[in-house]
Amino acid sequence: MRRTAGVLVMEHIAVGLVEGHKVIGPLRVYPEKADSVDALQSMPADGIAECIRQQLASLATGEKIHAIGLGFPGVIRDGIVEDSPNLQQVKGFNLQGALGGALRLDGKEVPVRVFNDADAMAAGIAATRGKLHKLNRVWTLGNGIGFGRYPWSEGVWEGGHSVVTLDAKENFCGCGGRGHLEGILGYRSMRLRFLDMEPEEVFASAKTGDTRCAEFVTLCHRALAAATATSIHMEGPGQFYVTGPNAKFIDVGLLDRIVHEMVKMSPLQGSRFEVIPSNDELGVIGAAVNAERAALPS
Repeated sequence: MRRTAGVLVMEHIAVGLVEGHKVIGPLRVYPEKADSVDALQSMPADGIAECIRQQLASLATGEKIHAIGLGFPGVIRDGIVEDSPNLQQVKGFNLQGALGGALRLDGKEVPVRVFNDADAMAAGIAATRGKLHKLNRVWTLGNGIGFGRYPWSEGVWEGGHSVVTLDAKENFCGCGGRGHLEGILGYRSMRLRFLDMEPEEVFASAKTGDTRCAEFVTLCHRALAAATATSIHMEGPGQFYVTGPNAKFIDVGLLDRIVHEMVKMSPLQGSRFEVIPSNDELGVIGAAVNAERAALPS
């Protein structure tokens, strides 16, 4: 079977070989220490590309790789990161060109395709669950908020920046916009909002009856429901997945009830949610699946 390589860049870099919609062997992760949360934020754009190249080179020794797929946060078009609010140094960087060039210097000619990281996650979920024939949508909750869909389609798809409130005071989003979902539910945004508490403490305190924290937890669910309802009204009902490091904060029952308050037209009802624990393998598989499909003759 053809082997492809998948790369997922979110809070860290994960790289793996993929065959038959499964990861072959262990993933390579950079940085290896999970507490090095600022490693990528302080790394120049060409440094990130070089780090990815090194991980791929060490992984692919003696292997024939047919395509490389890379999931990266931000607005991705033709391999260029047009904007990435949580990795701002990469804005305007031709990541696909830089990575392809680096591989050619190693004597390799491997097609490289770059996708939004949430799109890679959506493809990974579809592939591992036998749902490549269906529309799959996923919210990735981390330092930022990603929205991914499979099948991959040309477009911006920055659903994490959906406007979910008209309150002018809601200005915590990393992109600078007001009223965005990410400005409420993004990890960075929550830390800015609660300077005296970590997000984990906020959600824990809400369960013990703290009014301020409980009101914020409700706001988070209403914000995610509003962005989801917008997607439903644009593309129809279906299955939505929630994953990423902060998916643990989501109460699926509460989210489902709020969405049904917002979506009332009968043909648009019936969407369902499932929380999937944060899993690098899904994104690595999805990036490889999207790259392999993009490399197939039309």
